[in-house]
Amino acid sequence: MALREQFTDQLKISMKAGTAARTSTLRMILARLKDIDIAARPKGIDKVPDDEVLAMLRGMVKQRRESVDLYRQGHRQDLVDKEEAEIAIIESFLPQQMDEAAMAQAIDAAMAETGATSTKEMGKVMAALRAKHAATLDMAKAGQMVKARLA
Repeated sequence: MALREQFTDQLKISMKAGTAARTSTLRMILARLKDIDIAARPKGIDKVPDDEVLAMLRGMVKQRRESVDLYRQGHRQDLVDKEEAEIAIIESFLPQQMDEAAMAQAIDAAMAETGATSTKEMGKVMAALRAKHAATLDMAKAGQMVKARLA
């Protein structure tokens, strides 16, 4: 089942169950998806593919994590709780992320594949990782690990 259908199905279930927070978050996801679809129309794309939808979801999670940090600094626990609940809902649609050990193996394989030996070649390693593991790899963490291994 494509992500789009999952969003609408989950929205219907949430509305019937009367879970206001989940319904609100799902509506927000669908609204953001519609914005991205509209932005892609000049390129001749009616509906963006699932990989772009996953990137959109990751971006939404990242925005909320940044907000959580700011709300914590401002001592607004009510807003922290709201953002964290939204993060949990959004992440339920994302593929399971690699753990540290699996990430280390993927990085070692990408370094061997590209023959990278210095930080100047970090881009090659990151490109190889993105090509093979974009959906399941936290690229920010991977970047730090690659940099540490090449240093």
